[in-house]
Amino acid sequence: MARYTGPVCRICRRQGLKLFLKGERCFGPKCAVERRPFPPGEHGQRRRKMSEYGAQLREKQKARAIYGVLERQFRKHFQQAARRPGATGQALLQILETRMDNVVYRLGFADSRNQARQLVRHGHFALNGRRTDIPSAAVRAGDTIGVYQTSRDNEYFQMVRDTMTRKNIPRWLQVDPQALAGRMLAVPGREDIETTINEALVVEYYSR
Repeated sequence: MARYTGPVCRICRRQGLKLFLKGERCFGPKCAVERRPFPPGEHGQRRRKMSEYGAQLREKQKARAIYGVLERQFRKHFQQAARRPGATGQALLQILETRMDNVVYRLGFADSRNQARQLVRHGHFALNGRRTDIPSAAVRAGDTIGVYQTSRDNEYFQMVRDTMTRKNIPRWLQVDPQALAGRMLAVPGREDIETTINEALVVEYYSR
C-alpha cells in the first residue's frame, strides 16, 4: 500500500486528538483539531459506539500515523519487539523511538517526523560519521547523529542551529547545536517516551 499523501489534519481529526504531524501549525490557532473537533466526513458528528476490535485498530493506526510507518514495516517492528525479552509494547515503542528519522526529529533538526524523514532520505545526516539515507536505520546507545559535512552550510541548517536551543530535548538524547550533532545516551524507558499511544491495545491487535 502506498504512503498516505492526503491532508494529515484529517488523521488527527479522525483520532480526536493532536498527533503533531504538521509541526508548528499544531500549536497555533489554525490547528484543525481545535477548529473542527469532530471526525472528517459527512457523518463526522454522529456518535458511534466503538467495538473492542475498533479500539485496537484505531490505536494501531494512530501509532503508525505518529511515527509515519507503513503497515508492512510496522508489523516487522512488532515482530522484532515480540522477540525481545520484557514487555512487547514497550519494546515496540523503543524500536519506533530509536529510528533514525525519529531521533533526528527528537534532536530538534526538524519540526515534524515527516520533515525529518525527508531530510534523512536526501542524505543530509550521518550516523557515526557515515552518511545514511535510511529513515528506519536503528540508532543505538552511544551512537552519534550529525548533519553531513557537505550539508552544514545549507541555509536551512543555519536557521536550525539558532532554534535548537529553544526546543525540548529528551533526557536520553544530547545535542550540540553549534556542531549540528547529537548523541543517543541510552535507550529510552517507557517514562521517557512522550506519546498518547496505548501500546497494550496495539499488542492485543496483533495478538488476535
